[in-house]
Amino acid sequence: MKTQTSKLLFPLLILGVLSMTGCALGQMVKAAKDNNLTVEPSPLEVHADKVTFTMSAELPPKLLKPKKVFTISTYYRYGTNEQQLESVEFRADDYPNSNTESTQVSQEYSFPFKAGMERGNIEIQGKASNPKNGAYRETERLGIAEGLITTSTLVQPSYAAAYAGHGYNDQEELIPTNVSFKFDQGKSVFKKSEIEGAEGSRFAAFIAEKNVTRTVTIIGSHSPEGKDRINSELAQERAAAIETWYREQMDKYDYQDLAGQIRFIQKPIIDDWTEFKSMLASFDLTSAQKSEYNNIINGTGSFEQKEKQLQKLSTYKKVFDEIYPELRTAKTEVLTVKPKKTPEQIANLALQIANGRTSADQLSIEELAYAAAKNPSLEEKKKIYEAAAKKNDTWVIHNNLGAVNLEMAMQANARGQRNLISTALNHFQISNQKKANVEAQANMGMALAMQAQSSADLLPEALAALDKALGMNPGNDIRQGVSGAKGYIQIRQADYSGAVSTLGRAGDSSVDQYNKGLAQLLNKDFRNAQTTLESVISSDRAYVWAHYVAAVAAARQENENKVIEHLRNAVNADSSLKQKALNDLEFRTFSGSQAFIDLLR
Repeated sequence: MKTQTSKLLFPLLILGVLSMTGCALGQMVKAAKDNNLTVEPSPLEVHADKVTFTMSAELPPKLLKPKKVFTISTYYRYGTNEQQLESVEFRADDYPNSNTESTQVSQEYSFPFKAGMERGNIEIQGKASNPKNGAYRETERLGIAEGLITTSTLVQPSYAAAYAGHGYNDQEELIPTNVSFKFDQGKSVFKKSEIEGAEGSRFAAFIAEKNVTRTVTIIGSHSPEGKDRINSELAQERAAAIETWYREQMDKYDYQDLAGQIRFIQKPIIDDWTEFKSMLASFDLTSAQKSEYNNIINGTGSFEQKEKQLQKLSTYKKVFDEIYPELRTAKTEVLTVKPKKTPEQIANLALQIANGRTSADQLSIEELAYAAAKNPSLEEKKKIYEAAAKKNDTWVIHNNLGAVNLEMAMQANARGQRNLISTALNHFQISNQKKANVEAQANMGMALAMQAQSSADLLPEALAALDKALGMNPGNDIRQGVSGAKGYIQIRQADYSGAVSTLGRAGDSSVDQYNKGLAQLLNKDFRNAQTTLESVISSDRAYVWAHYVAAVAAARQENENKVIEHLRNAVNADSSLKQKALNDLEFRTFSGSQAFIDLLR
């Protein structure tokens, strides 16, 4: 926004010098009566924690006199404080055509914004001097631009701690137990020798332990020759024989209701060469001899036709004696539930370990990390991770311990925050040294962004750390969190178009969407800013700043009804915003409106 100051202001300033500096300067003043002085923007605005503006003037012909110097000193005064800015000197020698032509001059100024500067104004002071004898006179100071728009400072920090996975499977896990029983050719009788043999005895002992069992899968099979092939029900019958024996064992060991919870699955394997081909591959035959079998099996013809062709091979008897008996089996797989501690047991043991009341050997490192992740108390979470680090200081534990400190820093006062962030950064660095990981990298950017709240010099370093995390192909949660923090930094740096783009990839949290709306407003996309901010309001009516900035967006579109609507919601939620709105130059156009006055009185 560009506003021109009074055309008389600059000449009057020089007139003030006239009475004190003699004839030569008097001639300068006469030539200055048609001078213009402008400040852009006006009101001044804060961007990237700085106030930057340009002051321009048109010097009419014959204003400057030889061997005389006219100096304008500029100040920003707020309350009882002031910020002195650069002075500008005008010499005739610097403008060789100044006797015949108007001279356009401008100067850019910049000063850091500090709290308390919100209400202030630019003042200038003229000084006429004669370098030859050092004589000079000064005018009184005159104000040329009043007020400061601070809307960019309403950006809200967006931080999210990224925890690495604890590695503990808290879901039910099943453990397979496998055993195979052999049958005689063409028979499905479960032989006593198999029951009392090594496999049978081991399996009976397993059943006796009454493990929590989900399924028992029994795969019956047969060899492809004669007697086995004739009985098409043989594979099914062998599987059934094993199930019958298994159920007898459950009765023997008094399973009672547990037996009804076990699902038995029988899978008869008929007309399947898979197992035969697998055993043939490692059997003691030459490659050529094996090829003879595979050519027949992979060729045309029925199962029976292929078996008859195999019988004609010179090595068939050897295969029949050594491979076929292994195919006459019933393979059993029992899936039992892996014994685990309950979540409550893990939580209690973790706290005992953290407080030194029991040995860390009571839990695995994954169980400790799981307990820490589930604990809602940051203090207890931190103690558990510290105990885990003593047990095994993995990259996961160091990242997560740093993440806890980061979360605690978000809730701490300024002094406590510094120490917590420093501790967190140390853990993130150790985590990355042990293994480069996106969680620690993202957290490092968050920690640096938090430090940059009080030191804007750290913003580039924080932005670089966050960009590096985004380049590590993070998961969706981390990507959204990093994008939220990056968008916040970009607004702080006055990269508003970049912030709009970045925050479009952030999550749908109120703070990230609010910052997106603010970035759109500062990027002069007022209509979309209004839409974004009203969307935040619709999902989170308690977000006071969304109401306030929506009023600003409405003011920039000169929509008084929307200004009043959103300001009413803002001041109803926080009455202190009445005074802010009264002093906020964003609403200067409506300061004389009765509705505006009535709302904020």
